[in-house]
Amino acid sequence: MSQSIAANPDRLLPADPGTRSIARSLLERVQDLPIISPHGHVDAAVIENNTPFPDPAALLVSPDHYVTRLIHASGVSLDKLRSGSPDSPESREIWRTFVEAWPLFEGTASGYWLRTQFESVFKLGADLGEMSADASYDAIAAKLVEPDFRPRQLFKDFNIEVLATTDDPLDNLASHKALADDPTFNGRVLPTFRPDAYLNIAHPEWAAKVGRLIETAGDGASGYAGYIAGLENRRRYFVEHGAVSADHGVPTPATLKLDAAEAEALFERARAGKATVADRDAFEAHMIYQMARMSVEDGLVMTIHPGSFRNHHQPTFEAFGADTGHDIPFAVNYTEAIRPLLQDFGTDKNLHLVLFTLDETVFSRELAPLAGFYPSVYLGAPWWFLDAPDAMLRFRSAVTETTGFSRSSGFIDDTRAFCSIPARHDASRRIEASFLARLVAEHRVTEDRAHEVIVDVVDSSPRRVFKL
Repeated sequence: MSQSIAANPDRLLPADPGTRSIARSLLERVQDLPIISPHGHVDAAVIENNTPFPDPAALLVSPDHYVTRLIHASGVSLDKLRSGSPDSPESREIWRTFVEAWPLFEGTASGYWLRTQFESVFKLGADLGEMSADASYDAIAAKLVEPDFRPRQLFKDFNIEVLATTDDPLDNLASHKALADDPTFNGRVLPTFRPDAYLNIAHPEWAAKVGRLIETAGDGASGYAGYIAGLENRRRYFVEHGAVSADHGVPTPATLKLDAAEAEALFERARAGKATVADRDAFEAHMIYQMARMSVEDGLVMTIHPGSFRNHHQPTFEAFGADTGHDIPFAVNYTEAIRPLLQDFGTDKNLHLVLFTLDETVFSRELAPLAGFYPSVYLGAPWWFLDAPDAMLRFRSAVTETTGFSRSSGFIDDTRAFCSIPARHDASRRIEASFLARLVAEHRVTEDRAHEVIVDVVDSSPRRVFKL
C-alpha cells in the first residue's frame, strides 16, 4: 500500500517551488500554535463525561451531513447511512456503503478533512481507497477502544485551548460549570447563547419555548416585557458561566427597529397564532436588532449566520429531520439589511459584530466595505459550503485589498465532528500560509511582516474578536 497523500507535508501549499518554500516557512511559524475554536457544535457533556466515541460509522458517517448528502446524491437512500434507530443497518454495513462511495469525495473539502483524520488521528497509514472496508473499519474501531482515545485526552493531544459550544438559552450549562471547576481539565469549554428558536416565530416550538423562558427568567413579568427580560437574564447567566458570544442563525441578516408598542403587538399576534409571514419576518428582524442592543450592554460578541434555505426537500425532512444534508445556500443582501442595526450600534466600542455568509458574491461587494468602515464589524471566516481550500483562498483574495487582515475573525471550524477539528484548523493555516506566500513572492508584503500577519490571523485575531 502506498502512503496516503494526507501525509505529504506540502499538501495545500502552492505548486510553484519558490512560493511553496515561503509558505512552508510561514506554516512552520503557526503549525504548533494552540487551537482557538470560538464557534462549533461539540456537546460539552461528551467532554465532561469523557464519553467513549461510538463505532466508526456512528462517529464519521451517519451524523455528518457533508458526507451523507454527497452519497445520497449518487442514489443511495439516507436510511442506508443512518445509525442509532432499531431499523438502522448495522454499523459495518453503513461503513461498507461509505467506503464504496469514497471515490466520490475526491477534490471535496470533506474528502480532504477525512483523509487528514484517517492519517493523523486514526493512523491508518494508507489511503482509504487502498484498504478494504472491513480492514479500515477494524483499524478505526480498535483505536476507539483505546483508553487514551477519549475526548479529554484528545482535547489535549489536539492542542485545543478554547472550544466554544452552541447552547439553548435555557440550558443549565452544568457540563460547562463542571469542566470549569475541574482542576484536572486545563482547557476552556465555553457556552454560546443561541436563541434562534426563541426569535423565529415560524419555529414549531417557538410558543412553548417562549412560555418557558418567561416563566423561568422573566422576573415575574408577562408578555413581551417578560420575554425581553427573560432573554436579558439568560444572557447574563451565560456570561456568568464563561460565554463570550451569542450566535444567530437567521434566513437573512435583516434588522428592524420597532418601538415597544409595535413589537408587543407583533409578539401578542404571534402567541395567539395570528401572525402573518410579514409579521414573522418583521419580528425576527426586530429581535436581531434587540440582540445587538443587548450585546452592547452585556458584552457578548454577536455573530450572524444567514443565507441557508433550511430543509429544502420536504420529504427528506419529514422522514429524517433537520441537518440531513439538504440545507441550500441562497443570495443575501447585507448592505441594506444590516443598516438599521449599524446606524445605532455600528460605532459603539462595546459591540463586536461578526458577519458570516454563504453567498460569496458579497465578500468584496458588501462585507469587506462594511468591515472596512465600521469599528464593530468583523469578517466571519468562510463557513459551511465555503470552508473549503479554494473558497478560503477566494475569500482572502476578495476581502484583503479592502480590509487587510485585521478585520477578520480568525478561523471558525463550525463542526460537530470532534475528531475533525485539528484537520480543519490545519487546512486553514495552510491556506493562510499559501495566500501570504503569494503576496511575499509578488513583493507586496515583506516576508518578515508576513510572519507577523499569519500569527495575528491564526492566534491573535480570534482572541481579539471574541474577547478571549
